[in-house]
Amino acid sequence: MSNYSSFDSKIEKITEKLSYSFSTIRAGRASPSVLDRIAVDYYGTPTPIGQIASISTPEPRILAIGPWDASALRSIEKAIQASDIGINPTNDGKVIRLVFPQLTEERRKELTKQTHKYAEEAKVAVRHVRRELIEEYKGQKKRSEITEDDLKDIEKELQELTDKAIREIDLIAEKKNKELMEV
Repeated sequence: MSNYSSFDSKIEKITEKLSYSFSTIRAGRASPSVLDRIAVDYYGTPTPIGQIASISTPEPRILAIGPWDASALRSIEKAIQASDIGINPTNDGKVIRLVFPQLTEERRKELTKQTHKYAEEAKVAVRHVRRELIEEYKGQKKRSEITEDDLKDIEKELQELTDKAIREIDLIAEKKNKELMEV
């Protein structure tokens, strides 16, 4: 019937944003993506840690941050302490280490609530995209560019695409929750 590429591209952006949001939730194991939201004051410019240092995971629960410029070490440490990741960095003068503690049951439940919140926001965004497109097609019907039957078919197709996108969001959230609840 119609081409829904704008719907598909918007849904893809929503699921990418959701996956990114999930990657910033730490799940008891070290992941460099938890540092993505932290900017370091580097010569007066807020700079992502990944742009001024190498980040590695020498062990499953340890992140090692090695700045290319030793003078940035203290700034990186301060930025991590000021962030919301809740891990105190250890600085040996060359490398900053972040040791991720095992998650408590309570913390796991908090994180699954956060996962649920992100998933719900994504579902709302998907439904909003559907609503916008349906309004667009209703306008076309008003201008007699499409028939009543065309509009009904389009609404049905958009609802099917919406349901599919919401199932995908649920699967992504379920996978993240499983990861969080692993001990």
